[in-house]
Amino acid sequence: MKRKFTITVPATSANIGPGFDVVGLSLSLYLSLTIAYPLSPPSLYVPPTLSYTGEGADEVPLDPYKNLTTRVALYVLRCHGIRYFPSHLIIRVNNEIPFGRGLGSSGAAVIAGVLLGDVLGDLNLPTERLLDFALMVERHPDNVTAALVGGFVGSYLKELDEAASVAASVPLSEVLPEYPPDAGEDWGLNPPIPPDGIGHFIRFGWSPSIKAIAIVPRFELSTARAREVLPTTYSRKDLVFNLQRLAVLTTALGQTPPDPELIYEAMKDRIHQPYRKSLIPGLPEVTSSITPSTHPGLLGICLSGAGPTILALATHGFEEIAEDSRDIFKGVGVEIDWQVLEVVGGSLVKHLD
Repeated sequence: MKRKFTITVPATSANIGPGFDVVGLSLSLYLSLTIAYPLSPPSLYVPPTLSYTGEGADEVPLDPYKNLTTRVALYVLRCHGIRYFPSHLIIRVNNEIPFGRGLGSSGAAVIAGVLLGDVLGDLNLPTERLLDFALMVERHPDNVTAALVGGFVGSYLKELDEAASVAASVPLSEVLPEYPPDAGEDWGLNPPIPPDGIGHFIRFGWSPSIKAIAIVPRFELSTARAREVLPTTYSRKDLVFNLQRLAVLTTALGQTPPDPELIYEAMKDRIHQPYRKSLIPGLPEVTSSITPSTHPGLLGICLSGAGPTILALATHGFEEIAEDSRDIFKGVGVEIDWQVLEVVGGSLVKHLD
């Protein structure tokens, strides 16, 4: 007899204009896992087998001790005293989320791993505790929170006491150690356990008339590289600029009908987009040329996460917005793909047995 279940995790877009490291959206592209293993396996232990199709299939490691999702799952299991994956475990992955484009591919992989560990270990962890484990790996809460709970989400990291702060700040190399080829069965045991309540979140309202156009340049941009260009300090003027707009935006996107003039201005940013324009040819031209007055239906436009994807929020006129963006990008030698996405619910575990 086999145990079978699926895990589905949505793509995400973080920042949403002024909400740098604060807000995120879950979008209708998915990382999907199908898992099966025998409840009464033969006595000889057989390690997991992992297969992968879709975006990134040619570059994702299939060794379960090197793959991000399975390494996170093993971390969760070992934090609960479970040393191994079940024997004869088969994991089939299909991924629709492009890598390195600012659509939360790594955050989705982390959440998939946390959920995989939770189910394999029969842990039944509450959402808040699942988020603690995710935040030990992905230290910024916006993407993983949106991927886990879905919708339009705001999140923050709690100020912890000294002991908990130290526990939550251990190097990633200790949380997810690199397994050497000669690692024995006792290697990597006793990982650092996350303190309780690292991250907190709230779901904002979202007008059902608003869809997201993902305008995806055909090149990758690592989050690390995109963070390197950011300054370490900001002026009071720029911080107030963003805070004012974020305060308006979190309510404006839940209103029906949405107000294009209000939202377009509220999605402007001075914290990260101006500094990343050198990494993304065409970004300033697209975000300044595509406006509600030139493209009816548009509400706002911004960089998705660290980029290079640009996210346009609109109620209609999707093709005109996307194709005119394509023309602008072509002018600087960049090809794009685009698609219209829904804002969706969070991750889902479905048992098939």
